Amino acid sequence: MVFLLLNELKVEEITSIGEHITSLSELLVRVVEDGASIGFLPPMKLPEAENYWHTLLKPEVILYIAKLNNEIVGSVQLHLSTKENGSHRAEVAKLMTHPHFRRNGIGRSLMEKIEERANQEKRTLIVLDTREGDSSNLLYQKIGFVEAGRIPFFAKSANGELHTTVLYYKTL
Repeated sequence: MVFLLLNELKVEEITSIGEHITSLSELLVRVVEDGASIGFLPPMKLPEAENYWHTLLKPEVILYIAKLNNEIVGSVQLHLSTKENGSHRAEVAKLMTHPHFRRNGIGRSLMEKIEERANQEKRTLIVLDTREGDSSNLLYQKIGFVEAGRIPFFAKSANGELHTTVLYYKTL
């Protein structure tokens, strides 16, 4: 683990993947290889990660990155609901922190930006899910997310084991 000063961290929204494709792809491969439950299973190859990023951005998907010394060390997405009956809500997706930089406030900083943006978009409800037992559960609880329930056998790990997911929400 690397200790950093949060004032060295820059969190910014990006609207184009182009110049960030290599760093984002390397981040995605690294967190998947480290066991993150974000929809992919190891081993993940760089071309698969690049394809994911190239197809991600749409008007309803807002992407933030966290940079330290010009290196991307984390990212998170806010997906705005486009349904008529869901114009008040958004979903947090794929909060990632590079394994060497965890437990330094990066995830919290990214989530703060997500909440700010959700407020700007006049969203009053944010939802997310995460694997039961992951350290991300503690972060979400500390920043005010409320557990809404659990779904057993939701996500498969690399060894084929099925894991429970925990659903959270936060009203703004």
